[in-house]
Amino acid sequence: MEKMRKGTGVILWVLIFSFGILWMLQDTDLFSVLQKGPRSLGAVNGEKISLDEYNSRMQYFTQQHTRQTGNSMNPELRAQYQQRAWEALVNSKLIQQKMDDLGITVTDQEVVDMISGENPVQFIRQQFQREDGTIDRAALQAAIDAPENTQMWIRVEQQLRQQRRQQKMSNYLQSSMRVSDYEVEQEYIRRNTTADVSFVRFSYGDVDKSEISVSEEDLRTYYENHSDKYKRKESYRFEYVSFDKTPTKQDTMRTLNDIKELRSDFASAENDSLFLNRYQSSTDYTAELVPKSDIRELYRSVLDVAEGEVTEVIRDQGRMYLLKKKEETASKVRFVVFSLDVKADPVATLDKRAKKADDFSYFAEQETFTGEAERRSLSVQEGFATKGNNFVSGIGQSRQILNFLESSEPGAISKTIELPNLFVVLHVTEVTPAGTQPFEEVKKQIRTVVKNNKLKQHAVKQANTLAEQYDNLETIAEKSGNEVMTVSSLSMNDATIEGAGREPKVVGAIFGLKKGAYSAAIEGTNAAFIVKVNELRKADVQNLTPQVREQIRRELEQSKNQVFMNTWIEQLKEEADIEDNRDRLLSG
Repeated sequence: MEKMRKGTGVILWVLIFSFGILWMLQDTDLFSVLQKGPRSLGAVNGEKISLDEYNSRMQYFTQQHTRQTGNSMNPELRAQYQQRAWEALVNSKLIQQKMDDLGITVTDQEVVDMISGENPVQFIRQQFQREDGTIDRAALQAAIDAPENTQMWIRVEQQLRQQRRQQKMSNYLQSSMRVSDYEVEQEYIRRNTTADVSFVRFSYGDVDKSEISVSEEDLRTYYENHSDKYKRKESYRFEYVSFDKTPTKQDTMRTLNDIKELRSDFASAENDSLFLNRYQSSTDYTAELVPKSDIRELYRSVLDVAEGEVTEVIRDQGRMYLLKKKEETASKVRFVVFSLDVKADPVATLDKRAKKADDFSYFAEQETFTGEAERRSLSVQEGFATKGNNFVSGIGQSRQILNFLESSEPGAISKTIELPNLFVVLHVTEVTPAGTQPFEEVKKQIRTVVKNNKLKQHAVKQANTLAEQYDNLETIAEKSGNEVMTVSSLSMNDATIEGAGREPKVVGAIFGLKKGAYSAAIEGTNAAFIVKVNELRKADVQNLTPQVREQIRRELEQSKNQVFMNTWIEQLKEEADIEDNRDRLLSG
């Protein structure tokens, strides 16, 4: 207390000084700025990604999904599209910046040529092309000169300029990925060269395990030499409670009543396809004439009704059916299937369970997660996830859950997350940062690898010893207790060997041998091999036709471009400074 009394003067001066600073900061409106938080969704190398850009991209995805499916997005699907929208915007910024770095531009004359040149773009052709295929130049010029079209042409010009710029960028990248004639010919040889071989297989699983020992030094040496294999991404452990969305008995009865009421309408419908579409049948429209013997058991009641009549309701695994007979012959029948899935009522069932989940989340925040679960007699389960991987153990694929985990600290409790079949509330128990896993953590895993490597070495050594002693496969097989196996027409492009499984390294070694030659022991994936090439049929590039040459070239270019683009974008991301404010602006 004496020390506190002596220090009172100092404390007062500190408080006065602090309040003075706070007063000045208040006058500068700094706190309102801080409260607003980030004003952009993120940035790529300092270039902002606006919320408007993101919303525009999401609107495009939403409209596209609705057009394709006729349905709105559920929360899980929306989370996946949100991730796609973000990645698309980041990639777009990176590519735009790279085009700036490379000086890729589009001149005004290039844009003019795209609109009114000798070979205008497809958009112009669609609007101004005559029946004979020529462009109506007068109509095009009139549209260009019309004052009311000024804003439209500005937008067209912007889009064409961007399109042309991106095409230049694509051409620039692809110019470095040309597939040479040599590459085409080598691929043709790989696809068409075959061999007949005999071999003796020394399975690693047949090695006497008692002859193999693994020391602590072996384990540590392997760990030190292969530590890169044990790098891990950030990972999360969590516990969760779930509230299922299973339909109730009331939901089942509601669906049963609904489909019963539609039975007479279905029977009198003149256009069955339109009927199925109008009432959102779970089964697509088909009306093929099928053999009676091929009708599945579930649908066989259609044979008991007259043409034009509809069966009673058929119930099977959460779905209800009505079958309408259209035509019947002695051996065949044509019928239409209408069905409805039994779904939980959005208000009576789903809203109530969502409310329970919301209540649990709220009170778990106030008390403890496990305590609240015990109070409500809810089962607490555990889950695990890794950053960047949408698969969540115990739950399955969920971008929503990963979004929450990636932005949370240990102890965080989620709001209700709606999945296709569940409502879940999560409690983060552990966040493990990225890095190399400790030796003790991976020791058991390393022991298995080291032991398997020693088994391989033992099998290879045994095979080589026999190969040095004997010059034919039959004797080697007899001495080793194995058998001679043969394969005909093994392709140079194969990755598997009949009777031996996936062995790409062995296949590669086979085609490095000459006809009649024996190999030394080849270390394969599952066994060691001693191989003899009985016949080798090497493809002759003289038989490579222009059509096949061009087909192979296109396939190689497509494969090379895809690999290159994926790698290139990832490298740009690694080198970029990417600011991500989504968890602060899009939460909730």
